[in-house]
Amino acid sequence: MYLTISAQKTGSTYNSSVGNYVDYLEKENEDRLPEQREEFFDQENDSVSPQTVIDEIDANTAKLRQKDPKFYSIVVSPNQREFKAIGNDPSILREYTRKLMEDYAKSFHRNQEVKAENLKYYAKIEHERTYRGFDRQVQENAPYRGEIARLRNEIRKVERGESMGNVKELEKRIKEQERLAPHKQNGQLVAAGMQKEGPQTHIHIIVSRRDVTNTHTLSPMAKHKASEVELNGKTIKRGFDRDSFYQAAEKTFDRTTGFKRNYVESYVGRKAHAKEPGKFFAKVMGLPTKEKDMAFKLLRTMGVKAPSIPTNKVQMAAKIIKALGRGIDKARGTGEDMGY
Repeated sequence: MYLTISAQKTGSTYNSSVGNYVDYLEKENEDRLPEQREEFFDQENDSVSPQTVIDEIDANTAKLRQKDPKFYSIVVSPNQREFKAIGNDPSILREYTRKLMEDYAKSFHRNQEVKAENLKYYAKIEHERTYRGFDRQVQENAPYRGEIARLRNEIRKVERGESMGNVKELEKRIKEQERLAPHKQNGQLVAAGMQKEGPQTHIHIIVSRRDVTNTHTLSPMAKHKASEVELNGKTIKRGFDRDSFYQAAEKTFDRTTGFKRNYVESYVGRKAHAKEPGKFFAKVMGLPTKEKDMAFKLLRTMGVKAPSIPTNKVQMAAKIIKALGRGIDKARGTGEDMGY
């Protein structure tokens, strides 16, 4: 599960309107028949018009300063194993989203309990993704694409008589660059703007910074998990517990879909690896046989190569921990299969 929370910006300024973001999320509907379109939805309604989303979010900004975020974007991207548990069923995704927003509300530390019905949010399911410039695959292909562009330009100069050269030799060098490029899809080098193959269903959630009454601020970007301060003689609770939210998001998904989550693809597991790799490895090795086999299978799909057999257990632990670290860091960089 890949889950992100961010404040929407244009450059260095927080967006004053959600309009551009809503237009962006409507791009998949442009060439679809009405019955094929994915509509915005909220906690109660399965179909909310784009204009209603814009009007409601833009109007829910009382007392927010120009430098304050007006809304947040939550993106939920199931990995390939999780996607199989969903079966691409929009009703399951809507059910999960509504339960997820209950978890989101519960993660706020406030004097009065925050519930999903206190939130002003709208969500939308998307089924396509395109590669963007900061994707690892695009960046790692960039040197090869740059060299190919240079060689093709050189061919054009030769053909125009502006330069001396052997076109066939230049074309041979282009094919060699294409062969060496690390990321291809359907025989083509991965580039920004190319549609990603395979299941790409994900959920976009737009949630207002202000609650549904437009009187209370609810920021998931709060620096504190849970704290209390004295204000005008009153004790005020504040904060947002991201750890709690991320763990709840996984548990809610598993309950909703029947998904059997392995330790290495859990938030707790990933966090253990990042902070205490030794304990992470010990936990993996202590899993029941079937779960342990699955754990190593999943790690291999992330690019972890099985290390050579060392001469003793200490070397074995050190080598495997190092290999797991490289693999999980690589997977975390893709922003697709693991991590929050």
